[in-house]
Amino acid sequence: MYSDKTLTCKGCGSDFTFSASEQEFYAEKGFTNEPGRCPTCRAARKAESRGGRSGYGRTEKQMFPAVCASCGKDTTVPFQPSGERPVYCRDCYSPQPRRNW
Repeated sequence: MYSDKTLTCKGCGSDFTFSASEQEFYAEKGFTNEPGRCPTCRAARKAESRGGRSGYGRTEKQMFPAVCASCGKDTTVPFQPSGERPVYCRDCYSPQPRRNW
């Protein structure tokens, strides 16, 4: 049903093959447009759109220094400790019973 097509990349201008299997995959996913970029340019654009972030759309959380209330070890936490509640390191946090503050 499908046959290989030669397309021109709008990113770099080089020709690339839009294979029959890729066309079938696109049809199964409901994609109606053919790819406009070659696989190399698609990968580069995807990496660029992440902007060095980890994961999809996630930015690195700001970490704050703290001292564990249980063992006294220096640690970091993803929130600004207020001093009103105890802060625990990763090792000590798990065994703590959950409280409703």
